[in-house]
Amino acid sequence: MTMRWDVTLAIIAMGVVTYLCRAGGYAVLRAVQTPPFIDALLRNLPAPLFAAYVAIALSKQDLAAALASIPCAAAHAKWGNFGLSIVVGVAAMAALRWAGM
Repeated sequence: MTMRWDVTLAIIAMGVVTYLCRAGGYAVLRAVQTPPFIDALLRNLPAPLFAAYVAIALSKQDLAAALASIPCAAAHAKWGNFGLSIVVGVAAMAALRWAGM
């Protein structure tokens, strides 16, 4: 199987454009002094986005997934470790599935 040159060029071009978009954002934020409100917004934006993604995913799941999210959130609130909270959530989901939910 051979790779077509136009496909290879398109993949490389997309990679370059993606890199320039990300690097451009960092370059602008280094060159421009942002107001405190924007600085706080950019610092705290990942958590609400993650919560929105989780809420959308949970809305499409069954009761077991919603119940498994409770120990997951509790583990994260207590220890503040995303990796541990994911393990706790997966274990809770496995236990609920094993119990027949």
